[in-house]
Amino acid sequence: MTSTTRTTETSRSPELRLTLKALGGLRADLITDAFAYRPLPRMDTDRGLVRFLPERIRKHATLLPHVVVVFIAFCVFLVGYQDSWDLLAPFAFLYALLPAAIVLLTLVRPVLAFWVSLVTAPFVAYLGPYDDGWPWAPNSVLAHLAVLVVVALRTRPRTAAWMWVVTAVYAVLASGVRGAAYDNDGPQVVFVAALLLLAVSVGQVRREAAREVTAQQSVTAVERSKRTLLEERTTIARELHDVVAHHMSVVAIQAEAAPYRVENPPPELEQAFVTIRENAVAALTELRRILGVVRAEDYEAPDAPQPTLADLDGLVANVREAGLDVERTVTGAVRELPQGVELSAYRIVQEALSNVLRHAPGAPAKVEVSYVLGGLGLRVANEPARGLVKPSPGAGHGITGMRERVTMLNGEMTAEPTDDGGYEVAVYIPVPREELQP
Repeated sequence: MTSTTRTTETSRSPELRLTLKALGGLRADLITDAFAYRPLPRMDTDRGLVRFLPERIRKHATLLPHVVVVFIAFCVFLVGYQDSWDLLAPFAFLYALLPAAIVLLTLVRPVLAFWVSLVTAPFVAYLGPYDDGWPWAPNSVLAHLAVLVVVALRTRPRTAAWMWVVTAVYAVLASGVRGAAYDNDGPQVVFVAALLLLAVSVGQVRREAAREVTAQQSVTAVERSKRTLLEERTTIARELHDVVAHHMSVVAIQAEAAPYRVENPPPELEQAFVTIRENAVAALTELRRILGVVRAEDYEAPDAPQPTLADLDGLVANVREAGLDVERTVTGAVRELPQGVELSAYRIVQEALSNVLRHAPGAPAKVEVSYVLGGLGLRVANEPARGLVKPSPGAGHGITGMRERVTMLNGEMTAEPTDDGGYEVAVYIPVPREELQP
């Protein structure tokens, strides 16, 4: 059965397949959902010029599309009412009211309003007092154009195209029914409808493109943020590798040498040290294997040891040579901290000073290192930019990298502008007592 269906589909000519696809679009847009109940939604007052209105007025401005449709229907009624003086009362009322009611129908059933407008147009024109308009009376012309615009705004460009095609076909058939003895306003209506629907479709395409661009920009921003986060975590992993590898190497060496420092050690003790050394070597091997996964192809391991807080003097001196006036203050009892904390603290101060150089050139900065009970406090603050040098935008990785280091150490961090127009980065890193170096 499947092979038969595929054979039938492939045997059709491209023209036939294109025609069937087009007719399928006509059915989906104007036939399948012709009676669908689709109330006109309220207007979004957070966009456009309406968002500048006072809040009290904006609450009622959401009904602006409904008011516009009702106003157009009222105008259609007035046009028909002025032309119906010579008609009998029942016919005059029907002649004026029917096109206006069709416009109002677009508020709840837009596609149905289009078909009703076409079907009733010749009857309204026949009831009319003039014979100079066929197949639309003056009020029917205004009503049908209004219906086309409202339905096009509420659907999509393909629906607008199909409505124009159906309107054009209807105008040709209607002109042939009554003959050439009467004036035919079909070409004029079809031409004006084409202009209106083209303008509406172009606007819809532009809005849809703008929405897609905005959505793509949001996705790109999220992906960029994730990539930045992964890059910073990879950098931190590379830097901490040397610290962890050093400790694991010391454990392995100490475990291997420990039995020789004890005279006649029991076998259980020797076996325990052997086990410690094997586990340390295995952990070191796995650590290097993991680092190989996150290491870039062009990455080269540093030859020098990783920096610590003791190297802040050299960092401050280098920054001063770059033209930044830095004041460094150390409070509390200086003590040796775990190497991971020392490295992260150094990198945080380094990145904060780099941000000052980029975003606030010429502004003096302060670096405060506080050895407090239970942890380490860091504060890097700068005044507003000074001088003629313009700030240079960065890649946006600085704050992300600092937060990642602080989060890794279960610390807290704030980075925000100050009241005087400067910027401040404040960090607290907890250090449990058992982790302090003896």
